[in-house]
Amino acid sequence: MGVIMNAKQKQRSKVLTKKQPLKGGQAVVKCLEKQGVEYIFGYIGGVAIPIFDALLESKIKLIMSRHEQGATHMADGYARATGKPGVVLVTSGPGAANTVTGITTAYMDSVPVIVLTGQANTSVLGKDAFQEADIFGITMPIVKHNYLVKRSEDIPRIIKEAFHVSSTGRPGPVLIDLPVNTTAGVCEAPLDPDVDLPGYTVSDKVNKSQIKEFARHFKGSQKPLLLVGHGVVISKAQKEIKALAEKLNAPVVNTLLGKGGFPETHPLSLAMLGMHGTAYANKALINCDLICSIGSRWDDRINGNNEEFCIGAKKLHIDIDPAEIGKIVKPDASLVGDAKAVVAELIKYVPKLDTENWLKEVNFYKKEYPLSYSLEKGLTPQFLIDELYKITKGKAIIATDVGQHQMWSAQFYKCDYPDHWLSSGGLGTMGYGFPAAIGAQFGKKRNLVVAIVGDGGFQMTMSELATVSINKIPVKILLLDNNYLGMVRQWQDLFFDKRYSGVDLKGNPDFVKVAEAYGIKGIQINSIKDASKKLKKALEHKGPVLIHAETIKEENVFPMVPAGKSVHHMFLEAPRSQA
Repeated sequence: MGVIMNAKQKQRSKVLTKKQPLKGGQAVVKCLEKQGVEYIFGYIGGVAIPIFDALLESKIKLIMSRHEQGATHMADGYARATGKPGVVLVTSGPGAANTVTGITTAYMDSVPVIVLTGQANTSVLGKDAFQEADIFGITMPIVKHNYLVKRSEDIPRIIKEAFHVSSTGRPGPVLIDLPVNTTAGVCEAPLDPDVDLPGYTVSDKVNKSQIKEFARHFKGSQKPLLLVGHGVVISKAQKEIKALAEKLNAPVVNTLLGKGGFPETHPLSLAMLGMHGTAYANKALINCDLICSIGSRWDDRINGNNEEFCIGAKKLHIDIDPAEIGKIVKPDASLVGDAKAVVAELIKYVPKLDTENWLKEVNFYKKEYPLSYSLEKGLTPQFLIDELYKITKGKAIIATDVGQHQMWSAQFYKCDYPDHWLSSGGLGTMGYGFPAAIGAQFGKKRNLVVAIVGDGGFQMTMSELATVSINKIPVKILLLDNNYLGMVRQWQDLFFDKRYSGVDLKGNPDFVKVAEAYGIKGIQINSIKDASKKLKKALEHKGPVLIHAETIKEENVFPMVPAGKSVHHMFLEAPRSQA
């Protein structure tokens, strides 16, 4: 039976069916959906409510952290594990300021992270309004780019630009500051505008003539060495690097963040170089006649003294960022471009080299100076990490905190796969490992993700146990507890006459009980005897697990190159005066 409407009813029907304009907060969420965002890591506050409210109607899942720093590290871990930008949403003032550590971490390591911050109304900006902080100014030195959105109509353009800038060229964090009147106001602008950024161009083309000229520098080298950095991992150039190394028959070293850029179980791999790198990698660095850095910035952890770095060796540099060329090491030749594109072309022109004697030499270093540890004193972190590697067969995604355990993890957990190693390199951020593992687990649901943390750094973001528990994600936490801030204690041990100050962590809680209080399974390891069995039990558990291992207190990381020194000054154990 039909319904007959009068004129007033018809007019009302038109009003009700007319498409309502989007609020700014809704536009933010719609634009994030268009960018393929599946998770937002964040913490709510008053001026961010319009955006959080719009999320209720979205397929994007909000992952509520317990601290804004944790949220930013989660987005970072998600980005490193997936290659897609991680997204953070927080409120103004203290909420925005709490992201600064995470933003700086992402900036130093070239990680694509989008940080959305609520802000006070534009009418009161600069007037010390409640929870107003100039996050635009605060973050200017630690972002690839940032925005202060003063008009609701600009939201779609800015969000699209932010994702483009963050994930192209050399990646990095982008911050978007959103005053509450822009997210509460009306946005009628198209949600998929064209991107027009004068002055920002990223070319994926390679100059063949330059590459041919660059390739000539390899000719005649008898002791070549390839240095693989984080840029290789970012550009997903692992296959190309492997092909280049095998054609040259050249050994390969990697930076801390270059782990996975070249398989560390490959016969040509010498693993990590530098301050706590393998002795054989550093010996090769001293004796090579040519070093080609690909996606590495020659930083001070591998090059403590520029005047003594690879003396007499030809130095070649490939990097996507022209600002890195010549910044620390003046190369004999350089190429600016994406590692994957450049190396794919370079392989065609480099000569096959006679490196038989060179490989015999570096293999001698491997046999003469292997990584090792002793169990005579008791349960050591190296043993636990080595066991973890054997049990998982090197296939786990590893996220580390910062300190001694980070270096031991880099040494003993060999990485063959890209995006399987997450660690704060440039900033050295304590508290990074656990939330980064959470983000990685959201991004890689089918993978085993293990956070290897120390008792110091873990307590900085330990509240994210709630995030793990609520979301029931199966991340595993290996907590190596020596009751010390171990790396600082090591420096005081070796260089400050054992004058320990500010490093004793007396008062640590019962970590197993803490995990259980959050509804997470806790496992205690106290001895070598049952360590492997308990590790297996933890890794086989379907849910999240905290493995608390009480290790010997005073164990040091070796090899070691003192800060400000070259690898010529590397020592394999404590100097006799310190023993």
